Amino acid sequence: MNPGRPGTVPQGTAEGPPVRLTGRWRRRTRVTRTVAPATGGAVAGRAMASEQRTAPRAERASGEPGAVLSPARFRLPPGTRRPLLVVLVALLLGQMAVAMVTTAVQQSPTIDEPVYVATATDYLREHRLRYNPEHPPLGKLLIAAGVAVADPRYDPSTPGTQGDVGRHLLYESGNDPGRLMLWARLPVIVLTLLTGLVVFAFARDVAGTPGGLVALALYAFSPDVIAHGALATLDLPVTGFLVTAAWLAWRARRRPRRYVPLTGLALGAALATKMSALPAIPVLMLLAALSVWHALPGADRRRRALLTAAGGVTVAVLAVAVVWAVYAAVDPRLRFSPAEPVPALAGLHGRLTSLLPLPPAYRAGMRVQFAFEHHAWQGFLFGRLYTGPLWYYLPAALLVKTPIALLALGAAGATAALTLRPLRPAAPYLLLPPALLLAVAMTGARDFGTRYALFVPVFLAVTAGCVAAGCVTAVRYRWAVPLTGLLVAWAAVTSLRVYPYYLPYANEAFGGPAATHQVLHDSNVDWGQDLGRLGDRLRERYPGERVWLVYKGAGVPSAYGIHAADPRAVPLSRVHGLLAVSDSAAAKARGDLARLIRTSRPVDQVGYSITLYRR
Repeated sequence: MNPGRPGTVPQGTAEGPPVRLTGRWRRRTRVTRTVAPATGGAVAGRAMASEQRTAPRAERASGEPGAVLSPARFRLPPGTRRPLLVVLVALLLGQMAVAMVTTAVQQSPTIDEPVYVATATDYLREHRLRYNPEHPPLGKLLIAAGVAVADPRYDPSTPGTQGDVGRHLLYESGNDPGRLMLWARLPVIVLTLLTGLVVFAFARDVAGTPGGLVALALYAFSPDVIAHGALATLDLPVTGFLVTAAWLAWRARRRPRRYVPLTGLALGAALATKMSALPAIPVLMLLAALSVWHALPGADRRRRALLTAAGGVTVAVLAVAVVWAVYAAVDPRLRFSPAEPVPALAGLHGRLTSLLPLPPAYRAGMRVQFAFEHHAWQGFLFGRLYTGPLWYYLPAALLVKTPIALLALGAAGATAALTLRPLRPAAPYLLLPPALLLAVAMTGARDFGTRYALFVPVFLAVTAGCVAAGCVTAVRYRWAVPLTGLLVAWAAVTSLRVYPYYLPYANEAFGGPAATHQVLHDSNVDWGQDLGRLGDRLRERYPGERVWLVYKGAGVPSAYGIHAADPRAVPLSRVHGLLAVSDSAAAKARGDLARLIRTSRPVDQVGYSITLYRR
């Protein structure tokens, strides 16, 4: 093969005349012919050909081989490919949308949501940086788009903490909490669906259309993604911006002038949503620099090095600019008047925070976050209650909360990306961001749930798309393609079976959602989301009974028709009737509550997060 002319066969050989290949995918074709003796005779044999489809257009400009795609026997007639692809993508995202909207309608507010909705309302009405400084404004501005449609009654002079303001907005201002929460959640649902398109496009660029479909299916059926995509919180939005930044950095290998700035903007959106995205800055700078270096193979060494460094710096500068622009969108004068005291921060963390070129409100939020990290929080893992962080908590929780099919295909995809030469260039873009972010998250003090590492299943889904390319290279392993299909189908069945209780999901190896509360707690299983369902269950099955309630959440029970007393406020001998206990409260139960649970009989379960006992 001529190294300067990919896709051609050299002239003057028995292999025949040059062959130029066109079309959406570049093919490498080797044609072998049996030729008659040189004295001139007829062709004694027939042509034998073998062809292999390789990378899409994103790699063609560089001449670098890309991901291997499906062999010819799996191809559809040209006129049916695009319509069928559109239908498949629409079906996958459509079922995901139905799942998220249904969940959003049925679930009561989780612990964090009232604060975010109240802060979004304050942005919308008062244009001030007052509440929730520990999280930047962009995610809450997204929520504000839905709040604007709901147009709730809001009293900007409400006293108290940000939690008090959220509770007042939802339950004490004459608003319908269900309607307001649905509208607040809808923008996040839309962003989750758009992130699905990014997952598809990213995997398709790396591994072709089959890889894109595998990745999108695993993403669209991921219970954790559906659960958090249906909430007015910040975990899914920051994940969406991070995976978008990694995808744009990958695309910069072909067109750095276009995609390096876009990478910086996407990274800035992540930084302006959650501060947990800060460790992604050096990773995305490195990936952008790598892409620029790759895109300039013919430049002299000094110019190439300078442009490579400029690419990384451009990403960082634009990201910081986006953060400033987001704060200015709330208040152009950047005034910061926190409703609650912001802790002082000494030592190295304090000095580094003060030196960052970020808005004062952002740096104040960092001080709040560092103060959280210095607190000794309680955790619960595999039935054990403990105080202080466990470094292996997040990997263990992810092992419980991630579908087995996604774990298997993600591991196979990572292996393919590292070992198959056509896929190897994509490995840093697929593996470095989630690996570094997970390593940093594992050092955190708050063992509250996999939502702190929601980027892992999303990047894992993209990486799993590499399996589609790997299946074709391993021609002798004919079982690889049907096995991949079976695993994707398993992921779909798992997701459909747990509908609409996605938040407490655990995979089959750990007993499914009914057993999650035995191994995990907090946002892994019980985040206060089933208070409304509890009210419905009490009216349907236990009308008129005396109810005692221990609830962990932000909802107000009376707003859902629940009239119950706290059993911890009276002697145990007086507690008789129906006892409803949030599973997160049960996981931490000590003293009287532990004795109450131990001496009661479980009779029912609501949404896999609240257990009903008979006493």
